[in-house]
Amino acid sequence: MKKTAVACLALATLLVAAPAQATGRTGPQPVATSPACPPPADVRPDPDAEIPPVNRAALERAIAGLPAADATAAIVRVGGAKGSWQGVSGVADLAGKRKASANARFRAGSVTKTFTTAVVLQLVAEGRVSLDGTVQEYLPGLLPETYPEVRVGQLLDHTSGLPAPDLPGSLEWVYRTRFRTWTPHEYVALAVRNPIEFTPGTRQHYLNVNTFVAGLLIEQITGNSYEHEVTRRILRPVGMRDSHLPGASPRIRGPHHTGYQVVPEGFPDAVPYGSAHVVDMTEMSATLTWASGDLITTAADLEKFVRALFSGQIVPPAQLEPMFTVPGVTTYGTCEPAAYTSGMSRMVLPGGIVAYGKTGARYGYAAGIGATRDLSRTLVYSVNSTDAKASGQNQRTLGIALASFAEPS
Repeated sequence: MKKTAVACLALATLLVAAPAQATGRTGPQPVATSPACPPPADVRPDPDAEIPPVNRAALERAIAGLPAADATAAIVRVGGAKGSWQGVSGVADLAGKRKASANARFRAGSVTKTFTTAVVLQLVAEGRVSLDGTVQEYLPGLLPETYPEVRVGQLLDHTSGLPAPDLPGSLEWVYRTRFRTWTPHEYVALAVRNPIEFTPGTRQHYLNVNTFVAGLLIEQITGNSYEHEVTRRILRPVGMRDSHLPGASPRIRGPHHTGYQVVPEGFPDAVPYGSAHVVDMTEMSATLTWASGDLITTAADLEKFVRALFSGQIVPPAQLEPMFTVPGVTTYGTCEPAAYTSGMSRMVLPGGIVAYGKTGARYGYAAGIGATRDLSRTLVYSVNSTDAKASGQNQRTLGIALASFAEPS
């Protein structure tokens, strides 16, 4: 396999193969001890590595044939110094067969975490929060007295050791309770009934609870709602006019694509789709993911965000470094090195190219952002996947990510 192809595959893994974020715990996991873990592969960045020109043909192939069994629509925007490309494919809904729109709004899922992290880092820049300050200091009484000190920086890079709440997490339960409104304090209280998973700062475990606590921190420090602060500090200044945080509303404001989820035959409200059955998941409460996953946006708006974030327009350069720094610990329960920065993921690709990105998934919606730090290549996508939260790699988004960094054939 050519070096460039290997690099592209690694980037695709960064963009689409992040661990699935469940709403509940999956049972105890063994904590990897350092002596049992082999040293990680030494892959070094190459400052002279070059991004190839945009592969238009590969991108067109990546979103062709929609609607299909795996997805009903896709929106892709690729940009940077080596050219740009925009594409849209599929239908807005299965009933009317309206064509998909490049301007449609969608649920961005865990891409929201990048926004939450950016607001906390703005507060650090303003001297109102310290990354070395503790949750116990800023949010007294939120965590049990038996918990060790948890630092703000450990929330952002998922090294806090805070546990997930015990919630069912099955699709049947999610669908049945999809209009229930959760409060952030209710979610965190359910989580911290469980013991701390590990000594803070010694492992990395990607869990929504970290960003929930970060959202509560934003509200405590500013005296305003999380939604108000993200809107005032990021959405409005960046010009993200088609983006919003829905709060308790289960609806997507403005034009949007319908999100579908594959379900077994006999599932409530299911309709036939090819050889399978799907259910409409477009309207549902985002309060169970809140500061971890409630953003509604467009591809054009996310592209503005990526450019502004990476260029230091949202977070001052001095405070931006945590978003490009992976802690030197292993992933909880494995020997794998940590992959997440504060708010994103980092990958040194074969060939030396370094990329950063974040994916997100809500039922019916898979989204992602990615870029090289110098913005020589940017990628934003939204795919109306029919199984967006499935474990493992989504082949459609994998193909989009691969095509975004592939050399023209």
